[in-house]
Amino acid sequence: MTNKYVLAISGNDIFSGGGLYADLATYTTNHLHGFLAVTCLTALTDKGFEVFATDEAIFSHQLNSLKDVPFSGIKLGLLPNVKVADLALDFVKKHTEIPVVLDPVLVCKEKHDVEVSVLCDELLKFFPYITIVTPNLVEAELLTQMSIKSLDDMKAAAKHLHELGAKNVVIKGGNRLSEEKAIDVFYDGKEISVFETPVLDTNNIGAGCTFASSIASQIVLGKSPKEAVALSKDFVFQAIRHSDQYGVKQNYEED
Repeated sequence: MTNKYVLAISGNDIFSGGGLYADLATYTTNHLHGFLAVTCLTALTDKGFEVFATDEAIFSHQLNSLKDVPFSGIKLGLLPNVKVADLALDFVKKHTEIPVVLDPVLVCKEKHDVEVSVLCDELLKFFPYITIVTPNLVEAELLTQMSIKSLDDMKAAAKHLHELGAKNVVIKGGNRLSEEKAIDVFYDGKEISVFETPVLDTNNIGAGCTFASSIASQIVLGKSPKEAVALSKDFVFQAIRHSDQYGVKQNYEED
């Protein structure tokens, strides 16, 4: 079988639970050949969990190095600033013939409100060129400027993101609406679908990254966006269910 090449434009997670580590592991699980363009490094410092953006020139060199690879799909993760996001957008515009998944990571790092607002505006520029966007509840609130407190709010926000230009939308509710169910909402411009799994007691991090890279993998493998979301929802549930409980997230949040 011919190899399918999938690019992750994403950041380094120093604890190896999310970011590029989750992307590559998911691609490998789906028998895809993963490539990376690294947007940032992270570290736990005396200021907390910090994100250090890749130098603009270095990031540009990374993308230029990959310009002739025949990619079958692209997954976008953490874009730490406007300069990096602009370069990533230029690259995506040159690959409009392949599926692109945007995971709009906005709240894993310390950011001032003005900076988050600027990044939101920048991420909205990707919408005409992507196949599906996968925000969590907080990211969906930031992108839509809507308050999301219920399942109906999630559905309304998904429709609004579609109106803003996203062809397909999945909003990750996690366990914020229910202590017993992890609820996600999918919208393709025609139909709302709700996906639920039981909430698991875990300290794992990186589920959102894994979910987005799994969706990218499934679309590359020929599934529709809705099918990809359904399969990826189950994939993440099973991955968490059978994973090691490292607990780093709890440790550094309590410091």
